[in-house]
Amino acid sequence: MNLPKYLVAGLLPCLVSCAIVRPGEVGIKQQLGKIERVSLPQGAYTFNPFITTIIKIPVRTVEALNALDVPTKEGLTVKAEIALLYHVNPEASTHVYTSYGLNYQEVIVESNFRAVVRHITGTYLAKELFAIDRKRIEKEIFDETAAGISDKGFIVDAVLLKSITMPPQIFQAVENKLKAEQESLQMEFIISKQKKEAERMQIEAEAIKNYNRTVSESLSDILVKWNGVQVLK
Repeated sequence: MNLPKYLVAGLLPCLVSCAIVRPGEVGIKQQLGKIERVSLPQGAYTFNPFITTIIKIPVRTVEALNALDVPTKEGLTVKAEIALLYHVNPEASTHVYTSYGLNYQEVIVESNFRAVVRHITGTYLAKELFAIDRKRIEKEIFDETAAGISDKGFIVDAVLLKSITMPPQIFQAVENKLKAEQESLQMEFIISKQKKEAERMQIEAEAIKNYNRTVSESLSDILVKWNGVQVLK
């Protein structure tokens, strides 16, 4: 049966749809529930919307900002604001979608990242987190996070430790402890200085004593001779 041309022209838009994969994205083609293994690079694609879907996965770097309550080595809790910069590996985009869906950031990335942050901060004392070089902590978190999610299709670009905030009472306790340690070090310095001064004075006194003994012995010899002369006279 021949359909009128106007009817065919009206049906074509319903049978054919177009999807545009933009820069910073890859496309995944799903036809009748089956995912094609090869992802689609940027460009325009036509497809039958009744049996085919094109899912777009961002592969540009994105920021996952986390405000976390993290533990310390002594069991305290501090607030940390840490940003994770990462992106989906374009070659693994199909695996990421089929394994974790479109909410992969929450399911895999952020859950792993939070666990790593808590593990790393738990190896430091509160005063160390407050005073330590941030680059050191950032590198530790970066290395452990990358090791945990790189084989799952994600690439870690950077970890940025933006702030660490302690509750006022903990902050005051840490300050008091640091002050006490500084005072203790200062007292040790003073005691050491006093011991060295006492040793110096002892050495000086010993030298004076030896000098006086020498002078006394010399004077005694002179007096003996002088008295002898007086007797002869």
